[in-house]
Amino acid sequence: MSGAVSSNAQPRPAGTQGDAVDAARAIDPQAPFFVVMNAGSGRVAPDDARRQIEAALAQAGRRHEVLLVDRPGRLPAVAQRAVEQASAQQGVVVAAGGDGTLNAVAAAVLPSGRPYGVVPLGTFNYFARGNGIPTDTAAAAALLTREAARPVQVGLMNERVFLVNASLGLYPQLLQDREAFKRRYGRNRIVAGLAALSTLLGRHPQLRIVIEDDGGTQRSLRTPTLFVGNNRLQLERIGLEEGAAVQHGRLVAITPAPVGPLGMLGLVLRGAAGRLGAAEEVASLACRELAVAPVSRYRRGRMKYAIDGEVGQMRPPIRFQVAAQPLMLIKPAEHGLDSEDAD
Repeated sequence: MSGAVSSNAQPRPAGTQGDAVDAARAIDPQAPFFVVMNAGSGRVAPDDARRQIEAALAQAGRRHEVLLVDRPGRLPAVAQRAVEQASAQQGVVVAAGGDGTLNAVAAAVLPSGRPYGVVPLGTFNYFARGNGIPTDTAAAAALLTREAARPVQVGLMNERVFLVNASLGLYPQLLQDREAFKRRYGRNRIVAGLAALSTLLGRHPQLRIVIEDDGGTQRSLRTPTLFVGNNRLQLERIGLEEGAAVQHGRLVAITPAPVGPLGMLGLVLRGAAGRLGAAEEVASLACRELAVAPVSRYRRGRMKYAIDGEVGQMRPPIRFQVAAQPLMLIKPAEHGLDSEDAD
């Protein structure tokens, strides 16, 4: 099939890998690329990354424009402008940055139905690697010029898009503390590890919540964190067999039992070793929807959340679900899970 994806096309719901191949849509060779690039992402200097992206697109004879974002707060507005330009010119929107940047651009692209490409420039790059997209900048940019757009599953947290994961409780706090440490001491693995250790060995307020799955089953529980995954690579890396469910219209929810600081540290070490699923203190559930609310109606203030590494606050009740419309991602038709170590 040839031609760019029309902005009023009706993509098929995300499903199996076979469904994705059947629904593949080739990109028109004349379609322009609008690249939203976060200047603050990754280990590659912004100028070097930009040169590599532009060189790959130029070598393939593809028209392109790079929209450089120097302040994170401008990402949504710039992404929306890129979508408007792509819709008017039957083009492609590309996000160049870490998972947070990819999320912000995907949120703008999703309602439009436009083809979406990624050039991963972040630290972990789970979304790209889980979809067979190389972490090398030049290679990822070159892939945009030869692959088709294929539907991939997107998660929603109260209508907020997430590509990799969304969470409540301790995990968002860990991310927030890690960013504070990095701003103060620098961005490297040792600083990130010390930040995580400081958070895990501190006091862990417990979430007291009622969750209801898509089968209507309700349960009350206490847990330090609720983690909802939408990325098979990340879930299988920590040892959860349910990871494959995210390729079949499901999200995977993880709730550890209340444990002390040392117990929580032990669970993190289990996850790092790929054995979290074997821990008796951890429950996991694959579902299409999950509703969450505080047990007490007197505790309904804002809850801290994280979506693809970005932290914020949201009022409950909170619903996690698979979006009805998939994201049309430019990616290889078939690929194995990335074996590359996370950076």
